[in-house]
Amino acid sequence: MAGNDERVARAGVALETYTLSEEGWRASPSETLQRVLADLMHWCDATQRDFDRSLAAARERHAEERAASPA
Repeated sequence: MAGNDERVARAGVALETYTLSEEGWRASPSETLQRVLADLMHWCDATQRDFDRSLAAARERHAEERAASPA
């Protein structure tokens, strides 16, 4: 999935920035992802955004990007 390497790297940096301390991960990468998603849900609530609609659109974008990416 060479075409998606940049996207994967960008997501990794976001998760690391979110939870990485000088001592290492404050939580496992999986738990960090859950925390980020929960915080985004809170953000959507506070800013009157529809998380489920955004997630559905993100799933569509993901499928399109995977389909367009060379194997």
